[in-house]
Amino acid sequence: MDIVLAQGDITTYDVDAIVNAANHSLLGGGGVDGAIHRAGGPAILAECRRIRQEEWPEGLPTGEAVVTTGGDLPARHVIHTVGPTWAKTEDRSDLLRSCYRTSLRVADEIGARTVAFPLVSAGVYRWPKDDAVRLAVTTLRDTPTQVTTSTLVLFDHATYELARQVVAGLT
Repeated sequence: MDIVLAQGDITTYDVDAIVNAANHSLLGGGGVDGAIHRAGGPAILAECRRIRQEEWPEGLPTGEAVVTTGGDLPARHVIHTVGPTWAKTEDRSDLLRSCYRTSLRVADEIGARTVAFPLVSAGVYRWPKDDAVRLAVTTLRDTPTQVTTSTLVLFDHATYELARQVVAGLT
């Protein structure tokens, strides 16, 4: 699989699926989650409500992933995953890796070949960005999948440059 770093707005990507760094409720929020819900329109929220009623009444657990329509987005699907909150005293990195692994599994289930990911947990969940990039890229690289291209979309220039440096150090 090709792993591409890009700077931009994930809601504008014309790919098979974009990944949403969702919260447990799946009902929208701030950051990437809010942007995806706003840009994608009411169809995404309607499917998230159905998922909450039928599959995850207590909310989507951390590290899990589910899929909805892309609604009004260029992407056909949105894969929602809940990242862990960073904790200085507890290693939750396997939960963060699980977000990428389960998102790829869902992508395979729907036949997605191109997927755009945000940097899960690196916003309001306070995961250190350099570690979040390292975990994202190594997990994407090491997870068997039918996805041919994963794009890690970094919203701002500083995070994009940091990601480039981290990835250069991985090779």
